[in-house]
This record gives sequence, structure tokens and C-alpha cells, in this order.
Amino acid sequence: MNRIDLNCDMGEGFGVYRTSSDGELMKYITSANIACGFHAGDAATIRAAVKLAMQHHVGIGAHPGLPDLTGFGRRSMDISPQEAYEMTVYQIGAVYAFAKSEGGSVAHVKPHGALYNMAAKSKPLAKAIAEAVYKVDPQLMLFGLSGSELVRAGEAIGLRTVNEVFADRSYEADGSLTPRGTEGAVIVDPKLAAEQAVRMIMRGEVRTRQQSMIVLKADSVCVHGDTPGALEHVIHLRNALEAAGISVMKAGA
Repeated sequence: MNRIDLNCDMGEGFGVYRTSSDGELMKYITSANIACGFHAGDAATIRAAVKLAMQHHVGIGAHPGLPDLTGFGRRSMDISPQEAYEMTVYQIGAVYAFAKSEGGSVAHVKPHGALYNMAAKSKPLAKAIAEAVYKVDPQLMLFGLSGSELVRAGEAIGLRTVNEVFADRSYEADGSLTPRGTEGAVIVDPKLAAEQAVRMIMRGEVRTRQQSMIVLKADSVCVHGDTPGALEHVIHLRNALEAAGISVMKAGA
């Protein structure tokens, strides 16, 4: 049976800046990656996102990023493995505490933005992040780019890993995501995004920006909450998955 987890980044506002679509998006996804305060999010936003996820029976995930509110965590920083470890533990703790205080629990961790992409290629950073997740709670799942160093590091330390693919992003020939700012990096057409997702799940392959075909494993598919028309994207994707006979269910279920 073909099955897939459908995840989305949530709680990415802070202060007076709020993300208005979280409540609607939460109706269609199965896992929520909740910003932990470094690239976005604050105490009130984290709590609200946790409560929304619980209300809709969606898996709660911590979404730790680089300490860069201005750049939304999407600018690379020269950090050491120790810094990666410490900032990951710190940020997991924020979501972990709010989930526990509301009677819920954290199911997974997915690094955000530049931290995610750096850990996909850097063995030392990947190992540090995997160790941070494991030491907080070895039962947590670690989401990483399909086939990446982060997934391999999680497997090596004994975590349950989730190979993640992206409906609304284009791929490079080496399996990495096309850098934002490059033309075509974000797939804004919901139909094309859904077609890419179905192909990755059903065939285990994706066509790259260079027009080559690469093989990958798909355990969870991501739609970004800040993609233009995100709600339209996720509704179209959910319908396309179900039409293709793909069961949408929470990671680890």
C-alpha cells in the first residue's frame, strides 16, 4: 500500500506578526513542524500551534532553525557542531514543554531552512543534530531530506528517520533542493506540485532542474506554509494523493 505523511511548517509568526493560514492548513495535513523561536515563533505562537495540532490530531514536531529572524533562517551561518547541538536541544525544549503542558507530546524534529540544508550535506552537523534529538528523547522521529547525511546520521544513532520530499520545491542533480532565489526553485503551480509529489511517492523518482531523473525515497511530503497560495496547494495535493490511491497518514502511525 502506498502511504505518505503530509507535513507543513507552522507557527512561523512572532509578536504582532501572525500567520493567518495555520488554522485552515491544519485541517489537511498529518504532521506540523512548529517554529521554535529562532527563525520565527514565540511563546504565544508555539502554544497556539500546539493546541491547533492537538485539536486536529496532527503530529507535533519541533522545527529548530538558525538564530536569524531577519533572514527567516534561510541564510547559511558558519556554526560549529557544538552550536548546532545546543541550539537544537534548546529549541526542541520550547515545543516539548508546551506540548507537555497542554497534555500532548512531540513526535518528531525537522530542522528548518538553511540549518536543514547544511545538515543534509555536512556529516558533522548532521551527527550533532541527530545526537541532540536522541539525547532529548530517543523515541522522537528525525525528518531529513531524502537520502541526506541527516537521515544517515539519525539511522546511525538509532532514531526513527523520515525521508522527506518536497512538493513545492525543485531539485538539483545531486538530490539537494534548488537554492531559493534561483528561477524555478519554488513550484507555485499547485497542479505541477501535486504531480511531482505523486511521482515521487509512486515511482520513487523526481525530475531535476537539469532535466535528469534521480531516485529517492518518500516517507513524508512537505508543503511550505509560506508558499504563495499554500492553502490551495495543500488542498490540491491532498486530493491528488487520495485520487492516486495513496493513503495520507501521520508519520510513525
